[in-house]
Amino acid sequence: MTTDIDLKGALSKGNIRVAVPSTFTFGISTHEGIMLNAAERLLGLSKNEIIIRASDIILGQLRLAIATLTIEEINQDREKFLEQINANVNTELNKIGLEIINVNIKDITDESGYIDAIGKKAAAEAINKAKVEVAQQEKLGAVGEAVANKDKEVQVAEQTAQTLIGKTNAEKEQRVQTASINTAAEIGEAEANKTKEVQIAEQVAQAEIGKTNAKKEQRIQTAELEAQAVEGENIAKANIAEYNATLSVKQADAFREGEVAKANAQRDVLLAQKEQEEAKLKKEELARQEVEKLKIQVQADAEAERARRIALGEADAIKAKYFAEAEGVKAVLEAKAKGYEDLVKISNNRPEIATSFLMIEKLDALVEKQVEAIKNIKFDKITVWDGGAGSPNGSTTMNFMKDLIKSLPAMHDLAAQAGIELPQILGKVDSSVEEKVIEE
Repeated sequence: MTTDIDLKGALSKGNIRVAVPSTFTFGISTHEGIMLNAAERLLGLSKNEIIIRASDIILGQLRLAIATLTIEEINQDREKFLEQINANVNTELNKIGLEIINVNIKDITDESGYIDAIGKKAAAEAINKAKVEVAQQEKLGAVGEAVANKDKEVQVAEQTAQTLIGKTNAEKEQRVQTASINTAAEIGEAEANKTKEVQIAEQVAQAEIGKTNAKKEQRIQTAELEAQAVEGENIAKANIAEYNATLSVKQADAFREGEVAKANAQRDVLLAQKEQEEAKLKKEELARQEVEKLKIQVQADAEAERARRIALGEADAIKAKYFAEAEGVKAVLEAKAKGYEDLVKISNNRPEIATSFLMIEKLDALVEKQVEAIKNIKFDKITVWDGGAGSPNGSTTMNFMKDLIKSLPAMHDLAAQAGIELPQILGKVDSSVEEKVIEE
């Protein structure tokens, strides 16, 4: 059987009225002696009548149990409270043959708000303690993080320098790729550090805003509770005043400790940030110098590579030109050889006839060359000293012109000098005609 006991206004040991709504589960005892009491007291009663009778006994004994305990014992030491209830209530229920199986305390409240004030006090103390511990941990975390970042940046700078020194003798492509990767890593690291610092600053600002709002709500609720407590009974007022005074002192102490811890943490963070900024500036300057040096090296290598490629291109062009000319000459010679071979075959395998044919083709060019030899000679004036006596072969002037004409090689003579005998069909020069031409 189960019954709900809605107990209100029960006076505790400290004369503070409390409400203790609870649910009791009970039944007929299995002990022989107590079971006999049930046979004597409850025989003939309905279940509802038994529940009503048991509820009256439980309500009265519950008030007695509360009267022997203080608010703190009721609120904080629930085991003692339940033991007291079992001891008082079970004794009376056993008289009518019943026994408690389970007790469920739903909630404990008081009319003056004393229990809430105790809870607020404990919560405020816990919050203040937590704030101090959080500030200390934030301080340790910020300092540790700054030291770790500084060590990391120093080690990264040292390792980067060692890597660059060790790779100085590597190939050009490897140096360029190493410089690119290191530059990207430094930029990424700087961006990550900046993002982290911004996020930390944002979280600190949000924490400060949350703390301020919590303090405001705490002050408002504390003021309301104090106002409610004043309206309670005189003893509750005294206790509340005492607790408020203690709470104020502890709050002031905790606030002072928290502010001091926060100030120390901020000071350490600022010092760490200063060292971090100095290390960061040194590292950025070193990285900038290294990047500039690598840029110069890359530009020099690029210029050298460009000059080399231009030279290779020009050499390849010259080579291709010579190869093309050689192929052309080869093709011409092969064509000429094939033509000579066909010409010899047409000449019934008589090379001298084929040679004559080739020479005939070149006569125009030979004559042109002969004309070129004398066409630019200008005889503005010819002076001949002649004694007038004459000679057996004619006058001196005639002999001069005759010798001048004869100085030009004849066609047959030119061919003969080349080892070729021209055919008679080309004719020959008559000496009389030659002399007549000279005389004219």
